[in-house]
Amino acid sequence: MAETVYVGNAGVDGATNAGWLLGHFAPPGEIRHSADVEVKWGVHPPGQARSQWATGERRTTLLVLVEGCFRVELPDRTVRLAVPGDYVVWGRGLDHSWFAERASVVLTVRWPSLPGYRVDPPVLR
Repeated sequence: MAETVYVGNAGVDGATNAGWLLGHFAPPGEIRHSADVEVKWGVHPPGQARSQWATGERRTTLLVLVEGCFRVELPDRTVRLAVPGDYVVWGRGLDHSWFAERASVVLTVRWPSLPGYRVDPPVLR
C-alpha cells in the first residue's frame, strides 16, 4: 500500500533533484508523485541565472519569494520580487527566465507536471 503521508525537509529532499519536491519525476506510487502539479524549493546564490530561457511553455507557474531579491524575466516585462511574499503568476505559452539579484529562496508551483523541461544547471553571472 502506498504511503499517504510523507514528512521531509525541502532543503534536504530538493538537493537531489534541483530543488523539485513534488511532480511527475517522483517515484510512481510515492505520495510526492503527481502529473497534476510540481513544487520546487529553490535556493539561489547571488548572481545565479537560469542557463537558458524556458520556451514553448505548456504550464502555468506561481513563484513566491521567501527571502532575498529575485527577478523573473518575461518577454515583455521584468518582475522584481523584493519583499518576502511577493509573487508572480504567468500562464501557458509565456517564455521566461530568472536571475537572483541577492541570495534568494523561492517556492515555485507549476501545473500540470510535464516531463521535458529540464535544462542545464543555473549559471552564475
